[in-house]
Amino acid sequence: MAMAALRREGRRFATPLISPNPANVFRSSLIPSEEPVLSGVRCISTQVVRNRMKSVKNIQKITKAMKMVAASKLRAIQTRAENSRGLWQPFTALLGDTPSIDVKKNVIVTISADKGLCGGINSTSVKISRAMHKLNSGPDKENKYVILGEKAKAQLVRDSKKDIELVMTELQKNPLNYTQVSVMADDILKNVEFDALRIVYNKFQSVVSFLPTVSTVLSPEVVEREAESGGKLGDLDLYEIEGAETKAEVLQNLTEFQFSCMMYNAVLENATSEQGARMSAMDSSSRNAGDMLDRLTLTYNRTRQASITTELIEIISGASALEG
Repeated sequence: MAMAALRREGRRFATPLISPNPANVFRSSLIPSEEPVLSGVRCISTQVVRNRMKSVKNIQKITKAMKMVAASKLRAIQTRAENSRGLWQPFTALLGDTPSIDVKKNVIVTISADKGLCGGINSTSVKISRAMHKLNSGPDKENKYVILGEKAKAQLVRDSKKDIELVMTELQKNPLNYTQVSVMADDILKNVEFDALRIVYNKFQSVVSFLPTVSTVLSPEVVEREAESGGKLGDLDLYEIEGAETKAEVLQNLTEFQFSCMMYNAVLENATSEQGARMSAMDSSSRNAGDMLDRLTLTYNRTRQASITTELIEIISGASALEG
C-alpha cells in the first residue's frame, strides 16, 4: 500500500514537468549532461558549462603565451629601432621633410604587419594612406600605392586595386636588417616613377601607444627644382661639390640613400609598434578570459547547487509520502 502511495505521489510531482511540445523533449535529449534535463523547464547542464570553462582556459593559455612571445620580440626590436633613428635625421636636416609639397606623381608607401591580433595599427596605417590619397588627388595628378605587409594589402585591394603598383609581404620572415630593407627600397625606386614618396608607418612611443607618421622623400628633380626656386631647399646651393660628380648625380645618390635609411627606420618602428600592440591586446584578452571564467564558475556552482537542491526535494517528498 505504501508503494502505491509513492507511485501516486511521484505521478503528482512529475505531471507538471511533462512538456506538451514533443520538440522540447527531442531537443533536450540531444544535450549531453550528467543530470536529466527536465522538459519544459529552463535549465543548463553542468557538462555544458564545464566544456565552456575548459575552452576558455585553453584560450587564456594561448593569449598568455602570445603575450610572452610578443614581449620577448619587443625587447629585441625596440633597441634596433631606437638606434636606427640616427640614420635619417641628418637627411632631414639637409634635404628637409616637406609633407605639404604639391607634386604630380605621389607614391604612398604603406607599411603594415603580415599578421593580425595587434590592435588597430594596421587599420590606422590604411586610414592615413587613404586620407593622403584623397588629399593629393586631382585632375592632373597621379597617386599610386606601394604596400608592405599582408594586412594593408587585404584592406586596400578592396577599393584601390587599380592604384596598387607594388606589393611586398613576409617582411619579418627573417630578422630585419639594413641589407634586406635596402634591397626592397631599390626595387621600389626601379619599378615606380615618382615625384614624392610618402612613407606611412606607426612610430613607436611606448607599449600602449604609437604615433601614425608620414615621412616624405622627394625625387632628385624635385629637390633640384625646389633648390633653384629658393624655397625650403634653397640652402643646398651653398654647398660645394668635390670630385667629378655633378650636382644631379649627388642628389640622386642622396635621395636613394635617404629613402633606404628612412625605410629601414620606418619598418623597424612599425614592427616595434606591432609587437607592443600585440602584447597589450593579448594582455587584455587574458584578463577578459579570466573574467569570463569567473562568471562561468559562478554559473556552474549555481547550476550544481540547483540540481542538488532538486534531488533533496525529491528525496524528502518521497520520504514524506512513505510516512504518510
